[in-house]
Amino acid sequence: MNSGFDNWSDIRVFLAVLRTGSTLAASRQLGLSQPTVARRIDALEHALRLTLFDRDTRGFRPTQDGARLRAAAEAVEASVGVFVADVENTLRANSKPIRITAPRTNFSANFARILADFSAEHPGTHFEFLSTYDVLDLSAGEADVAIRIARRIDDDRLICRKLTEVTASLYGSQEYADRNGLPASPSEFPGHTFVVYDRYSSSLGVNDWLLDRIDASQIASRCSDVEAMIAAIKIGLGIGVVPTSLARDDRSLLRCLPPPEGTSASSWLLVSPDAYRRKEVRAFTAFFAPRYQAIFNTTP
Repeated sequence: MNSGFDNWSDIRVFLAVLRTGSTLAASRQLGLSQPTVARRIDALEHALRLTLFDRDTRGFRPTQDGARLRAAAEAVEASVGVFVADVENTLRANSKPIRITAPRTNFSANFARILADFSAEHPGTHFEFLSTYDVLDLSAGEADVAIRIARRIDDDRLICRKLTEVTASLYGSQEYADRNGLPASPSEFPGHTFVVYDRYSSSLGVNDWLLDRIDASQIASRCSDVEAMIAAIKIGLGIGVVPTSLARDDRSLLRCLPPPEGTSASSWLLVSPDAYRRKEVRAFTAFFAPRYQAIFNTTP
């Protein structure tokens, strides 16, 4: 005969009262109110048409029927635990990492804190990081999300959000300044040596601005990325172009002049259309952008 029992969560309440000996202790364990626990025990007994506990001033003591059902209830509890574990394993197996590509300088401690905060709110989310200055093809699936520095984004297939303005200027080392001084304007460029980029110039307009104002004979070295540029400046090879956001906290870099007018670029958050269909990617972009802006949107 059908007992009418269909609320499996009441087994959890039954076991809590059985193990603790009172609805008060069970309520604390379950995070429910005591009247709710008592009401659910009454409902379970009514559905099963059995008295599971004797009540007295000392608490709840299992009847013979209640004690007899303990092993079956614990078997259900164990099965639910296995079910939940299987669900979590399935979710982990099915989840795709969010693949983020960005220049190496973006993978900073501040960047890590934003991702840690997002992971705390969205457990189970995984990331893969592609640290490169190369422009990966998001639409072709080479990455899901990109942080890119550019004056504009020409690929209208991408979901695009402007993050910050990126300015750069000319910097030298103290050692170079002691030997040669530092130019305060283009009219003082003659007689100085410079370090320039052999690529990446399209995103840092100051590099093109500088190349238009110096002779090839003044170029002491060419660098492929910002890290190499900063190293070349610090060892005194010459004056070079560094983003102001990177240079502002490095006292060993001495700025020669303010960022030249018309040379700024922007940092962009770009997402491929396929990746944006995934709810975790949409959640990440909405979470990441304002926090990144709060950290990096600074006055040069």
